[in-house]
Amino acid sequence: MADILEQGKVTRNIENGIATIEFFHPLSNSLPGKLLAEVAETITEMGNNDSVTVIVLKSAGERAFCAGASFDELISINDIETGKVFFSGFANVINACRKCPKLIIGRVQGKAVGGGVGVASAVDYCVATKFASVKLSELAVGIGPFVVGPAVERKIGTSAMSQLAIDATEWQTAEWAKQKGLYTEVYDSVEEMDKGIEVLATKLSKSNPEAMRLLKQIFWKGTENWDDLLKERAAMSGELVLSDFTKNAINKFKNK
Repeated sequence: MADILEQGKVTRNIENGIATIEFFHPLSNSLPGKLLAEVAETITEMGNNDSVTVIVLKSAGERAFCAGASFDELISINDIETGKVFFSGFANVINACRKCPKLIIGRVQGKAVGGGVGVASAVDYCVATKFASVKLSELAVGIGPFVVGPAVERKIGTSAMSQLAIDATEWQTAEWAKQKGLYTEVYDSVEEMDKGIEVLATKLSKSNPEAMRLLKQIFWKGTENWDDLLKERAAMSGELVLSDFTKNAINKFKNK
């Protein structure tokens, strides 16, 4: 298991004021704690880089944008503190997106599950392909989408977020996600999506950085307490994952 968790990488590239951050993990771009920390740190770093005007956040590969947190790490949690740290991983990425002074464009080429939906919700402008279905599967393994919940609810509203959270085993289509406001555009192919991102990112790279910074502050008004809120949510999940109910649910999931 340790070898699998050590795999994966985060890369960054800056060209003409556009910073591209790409994450990858061989298990459907699921993200262990180490990679989550690196994604959060890279977003913060690019946000503080004076040569960067706009950020594109993406994952490698074709099939899955992000399968959420690492299941191998989830099943190894045996104490509350480890659980809090584990569930704080996506909290840190969401907060890094929130506090980054640069606008972030999200590129979702494939399915997004759990924390992956949280990342798509935390960027400022998210586009996807028609293959980018979404699912919040946490309740199916005995926990809940507590950490990503505020970001998802902020983006698509309480009604749509509760639909995803309650019907935890069902996928919702990319078109559904667009209708609810998660995606701003859904493309038929990756090529068309990348062309659209290039056009928008180029426009933004030539826009006033201070105007965009102030605009982003307005977009995120009312979330100033999220550093504490998401820590509290991580603690909720960290306690639940130790319960007999959740351990049994996880073991059933493993044995499918």
